Amino acid sequence: MPEQIPYLDVTIVTPFGSKDEYTVKYLRAPGTEGDFGVLPEHISFLSALRIGVLALTTESGTIRYAVSGGFAQVLDDRVTILAETAERADAIDLERAERAKASSLSVIRSNMDNSEVLRARVALQRALNRIRVAKRA
Repeated sequence: MPEQIPYLDVTIVTPFGSKDEYTVKYLRAPGTEGDFGVLPEHISFLSALRIGVLALTTESGTIRYAVSGGFAQVLDDRVTILAETAERADAIDLERAERAKASSLSVIRSNMDNSEVLRARVALQRALNRIRVAKRA
């Protein structure tokens, strides 16, 4: 009898109601303490996520998401991603991301009050991440 290859069941959920499910061989996520990888039979843990790339390796290739914060829970070969936002690479509107980048840079360069600049820097990080993910799709 052939040996069964272990997989991870991954669910990605956002506050906007999106829910994607995959069966994957490997997952790489942007943790707040650094990127981390998960293979089948991984020890259980919970991690906060930062803005970055979520990569899912499946039988047919790698699927990438631009995520911006949230949490990842690993439990019994199941990974649940609770993300503030999660955009699949092939669904990112690159022109919109470029406009968001330009708008954020404009606010940062204008030296507005500190709270506006801080918000613009976070928006810039999200836009740059979306551009990076979309261009790798």
